[in-house]
Amino acid sequence: MTDKKIEWYHDMIDFSYKPKDSDLVALFYYEKAEGLTDEDVIGRIASESSIGTWTTLETLDPKIYDMRARSYWRDGNFVKIAYPLELWEEGNMPQILSGVAGNVFGMKAVKKLRLVDISFPTELVKSWRGPNKGPKAFKDFLGKEGPLTSCVPKPKIGMSVDKHVEVAYEVWTGGIDCIKDDENLTNQKFNRFKDRVEKMAIARDKAEAETGEKKDAFINVTAETKEMEKRAKLIYDHGFKYFMVDVVTTGNAAVQTMVNFSHDHDMAIHAHRAMHATFTKLPTHGVNMYLLAKIMRIIGVDNIHIGTVVGKLDSPKQDVIDMKNMLLADNVRGEGTRFLDQNFAGMNKTVPVASGGLHPAILPEVLNIYNTHEMALQVGGGIHGHPDGSHAGAIATIDAIEAWKEGISLEEKAKTSEPLRKALEKWSYIKPV
Repeated sequence: MTDKKIEWYHDMIDFSYKPKDSDLVALFYYEKAEGLTDEDVIGRIASESSIGTWTTLETLDPKIYDMRARSYWRDGNFVKIAYPLELWEEGNMPQILSGVAGNVFGMKAVKKLRLVDISFPTELVKSWRGPNKGPKAFKDFLGKEGPLTSCVPKPKIGMSVDKHVEVAYEVWTGGIDCIKDDENLTNQKFNRFKDRVEKMAIARDKAEAETGEKKDAFINVTAETKEMEKRAKLIYDHGFKYFMVDVVTTGNAAVQTMVNFSHDHDMAIHAHRAMHATFTKLPTHGVNMYLLAKIMRIIGVDNIHIGTVVGKLDSPKQDVIDMKNMLLADNVRGEGTRFLDQNFAGMNKTVPVASGGLHPAILPEVLNIYNTHEMALQVGGGIHGHPDGSHAGAIATIDAIEAWKEGISLEEKAKTSEPLRKALEKWSYIKPV
């Protein structure tokens, strides 16, 4: 490695630089490879994610040089990098992530690299449509206040359409708002998508007539993008207002296509984050779940899973609270090295969803952690595992939420709720792992 190459990378460091309002700012955590200085590494990250490469260039003119990213702040292993607006295409999240989170993760100079957050300038934020509804869907689509409730028929995969619909009807009539497909239920031979939509619509109408409540479903359209549009149109034609997308496995471009569909048909997207932990779980490498949730709000999903704290999936309490606050905020003020400032430019909120290992006895704790009615609770095994079946499990779930709203203990509520009493007897206050 020659001095000339080091000088080139070091050109991307400027601790006197003050980011412009139009700059995109990224916060990274890094661990450097042996034999390199911090300046060597943070210069490389800024260079390789903007205009630079491994050597000086004869094709570089002053105008292009001014478009370089700048590492302008460092604290320990954290660095903030500012990128000029000109580097990015409006409304194109794949292009932005190909730059900020592209080749830099494969560089030998970094032993570990974590993209903690991105602060998107207002001009860029306005180039996406954002959520069509978010929490507004509670009243507009279901005629109710939050929290929203949903349930996956269990076993989550393998049931026939008729069995799936039978379980859904039991849960709907027990008080749950929405039935949710599992993330890996799409159009398998044992449960064809078209048949499921048609029969779910019949069961929904029957449940609405019986309960006097609006009901809906998060039916999973995940597939090739054009096929997703066809499936969402079938759902729309059968009177459902929501549809579900596995947003990580389908990708940002496909999600943006489906967001456009949701706006054009006045629908809402329930975003499942399946596969996220492959790159979000390790705190020193990958991409922060906070950033994934932010990106999905900016692109425009209406609901997104972010964790429970007390359930079976890994979800640290502060992380969940940070994500919940961000999804429901108009503006975010940065907090140390956890996250950056963000102005959402008036776009709608996204509903945070708690899911994974929930049952009636621990719902009040989740509700206290979230501390908002603008959220969704997804309960599966904690409904279907009830000693008296799914219908009773749904009633127990709703009664646990009502106890929280009323400010009374579950034990007090259980005096007038046999389903809740039996749920407490079976599970007590265990927290699944």
